Amino acid sequence: MSWIDVGAEADLEPGRAIGVRAGAHFVAIARCEDGVRAVDDVCTHDGAELSGGEVEDCEVICPRHGARFCLRTGAALTPPAYEAIRTYEAKIEGGRIWVRTDD
Repeated sequence: MSWIDVGAEADLEPGRAIGVRAGAHFVAIARCEDGVRAVDDVCTHDGAELSGGEVEDCEVICPRHGARFCLRTGAALTPPAYEAIRTYEAKIEGGRIWVRTDD
């Protein structure tokens, strides 16, 4: 597993997920009260991107149909999504966002 620099901490918008590429993965990154979180940038309901979605209480809300996912566990919390998304380790170090992948 390796850590990949995916962008500047300043790119994180309060209350919103941003999309980045981490190696072969498209990842949505968001800040929660306990740190930065990273998940697959895809809603399991219909494949929409989660980046750009609002973040509330460490949950990302799919901008297309409103499904909610836990940013800590990847669990699908509300319909129309029922399948979880993958989570990744993420951290802020030296003003940069780092994501750990299996690439």
